[in-house]
Amino acid sequence: MEKTSKQAVACVIFSFFVMGFCDIVGISSDYAQKAFGWSDTTTGLVPAMVFVWFLFFSVPAGIRMNRWGRKNTVLIGMAVTIVGTLVPLLRGSWACLAGYALIGIGNAILQVSQNALVGHVVRNERLLSSSLTAGQFVKAISSFSGPFIMLFAVNVLGGGNTDNWYLAFPCLGAITLLSGLWLLLTPIEREEPQETTVTVASTFGLLRNPTMLLLFLGIFFVVGIDVGTNFTSSKILIQRFGWSLAEAGVAPQVYFICRTVGAFIGMLLMTRLSDVKYYRLNIVVCIAVLLVLAFVPVSAGVTLGLIGAVGFLCSCIFPTIFAQAVKTEPEKTNLISGLMITAVAGGGAFTPLIGMATQQMQTITAGIAVLLLCAAYLTYCAFFVKAKEKNTTTNV
Repeated sequence: MEKTSKQAVACVIFSFFVMGFCDIVGISSDYAQKAFGWSDTTTGLVPAMVFVWFLFFSVPAGIRMNRWGRKNTVLIGMAVTIVGTLVPLLRGSWACLAGYALIGIGNAILQVSQNALVGHVVRNERLLSSSLTAGQFVKAISSFSGPFIMLFAVNVLGGGNTDNWYLAFPCLGAITLLSGLWLLLTPIEREEPQETTVTVASTFGLLRNPTMLLLFLGIFFVVGIDVGTNFTSSKILIQRFGWSLAEAGVAPQVYFICRTVGAFIGMLLMTRLSDVKYYRLNIVVCIAVLLVLAFVPVSAGVTLGLIGAVGFLCSCIFPTIFAQAVKTEPEKTNLISGLMITAVAGGGAFTPLIGMATQQMQTITAGIAVLLLCAAYLTYCAFFVKAKEKNTTTNV
């Protein structure tokens, strides 16, 4: 690989760090709930303010990417993200929600274009899943850093006052700016334009392919588990063991540490093993872990371990599903990328359900049951993929 190519790969993989900023919604929602006096149901809507925009912007971004180019689309997503990180400085709940919304819009554009850009700079199809997982590894590091950035904002920038939690956002904006400048200054040959006479309707028409529909819903549910576990983790410790907000902040950290380790190990293993088989093994074990977390009384330490296990086991499912979708029709990478990232809206679909279930049943176990429903579909998806491998020559 030439020096310029190596630099391009490094730059694009690092840009996934910005993509991880949407995960700060988990720990920041706890601070926002305390600052604004929100109920569990209202707090459950906060992640929806981030992830609902994937439903509306992903496919249009995939279509426009044919005209703008993948690198330019990434830069546009970063610009929107920077604006979103500045809005909360205006203070107030409305500014907080507006900032979340803009970060969500920027993230939707980023996820469409960054995953597609990886496919452009990494030409070896055999390495596509591992390269996407490398991006998820960097994203996981970003997600893991979220609680530390929040603590830095509160304790250093905010003088120890938790009402100053919003100062974490400009920190994220500064990192986004640095990543954007690196990408802007890195020469990346523009890809060949794909078909341009496409519409939103024709893009969603790809779902007429049963395999594509299966994988689309797989993205929807795996992001639901990811965001839902992040959102629920600290609340489990607060409700079951009476931990304070500061003490319970360790739960998202454990989750993201394990997700980071899982992505790193998966990145290495999937260069040698079948990514689909690895996915199948992980989701079966994940079902068992969630069942224990929901229904078996265990200590706080074991609970933290179970939360971390969910992060580890789910860390490689997203890139595996995405890679299989691209391999199904590689000539439509931009459109498939936009379509698949639309399903990331699942991150906003399940947290309101978790919040309502927890509030109505007065137990966090009801919220964990929602995560089990997500894992149940992903288990079905894993073994359906196995059947397709047997009956077709497509690597799905």
